Amino acid sequence: MAEATLRTAPLDKTRVLQWLQTYGVYAGVAVLLLVNIVITPHFLSAENFRTQAVQVAPVIIVALGMALVIGTEGVDLSVGAVMALAASVTALYLGYGLLPALLVVALFAAAVGLANGALVALVGVQPIVATLALMVGGRGIALVLLPQLEDLRNPALASLGSGDILGIPYLILIATVLALLVAFVVRRTTFGRQLLAIGDSRPAAQLAGLPVRRVLIIVYIVCALLASVAGVLATARLQASDPTSLGNLMELSAITAVVVGGTPLTGGRVNIAGTVAGAVLIQLLTATLIKHDLPPSWTQIAQAIVIVAAVYAARGRGKR
Repeated sequence: MAEATLRTAPLDKTRVLQWLQTYGVYAGVAVLLLVNIVITPHFLSAENFRTQAVQVAPVIIVALGMALVIGTEGVDLSVGAVMALAASVTALYLGYGLLPALLVVALFAAAVGLANGALVALVGVQPIVATLALMVGGRGIALVLLPQLEDLRNPALASLGSGDILGIPYLILIATVLALLVAFVVRRTTFGRQLLAIGDSRPAAQLAGLPVRRVLIIVYIVCALLASVAGVLATARLQASDPTSLGNLMELSAITAVVVGGTPLTGGRVNIAGTVAGAVLIQLLTATLIKHDLPPSWTQIAQAIVIVAAVYAARGRGKR
């Protein structure tokens, strides 16, 4: 009878999808690690792991801000432009010292985030339209400020990009601290609960008396500030300011990391651990294709396939 039951038991498709929604990104990371261990020479070397971790750090930082925005049922397409703007401003003000340059970068980023947030929260512009304008305009401003690549020879900036503590690069430490901080804000603070409530249902949040406009504006400012941090770190690592190409398609990588990590585009939920794992998945996927001499364009195709798979797995998952 037991054999008959096993033969006729149908595959529980719903449970499979639920498992993929919860653990699919971690399974994907594990599979890519195993594949690379088998087929990629020297993949297990410490230097390779350090390189992969350093390269993924800016993506994680940008994706953290994107996760907050998507949690409010929005999206921010201007994060790559903010990275380019941060690179230009860093180059222009680095002569006054690293700290003053970072403060000016933060002011520029906050202004972009404020513009995004005001357009969405006060004017009522759709997030994709509002941030698309800053995506184009922000990079234009960056190129006006610094029209070409410029080498940066500053010891403090170089230390930020290549220094470490006990062998752990600053970039990884900063990304880890920011991920823990954002996760704490989402899970343990009133602001985090308000953010999720707005993403779950903005009309209901307004009826409940929540400060919807203020929370939305702060979320877009935080997203821009995190993107500027990623831009400064990428500039420090390169020791050069390159507003032409820095941050190109970063919005695609950030959105992919967030969606694959289990944060639905419909808002109301933010999965920070999944977002970090999603960024790692993208980095491993990119590194695998590059190490096996596939053209860079395949990376974009692979990301598109991953997005479609994630959206398929998440279909039918409603808001809380």
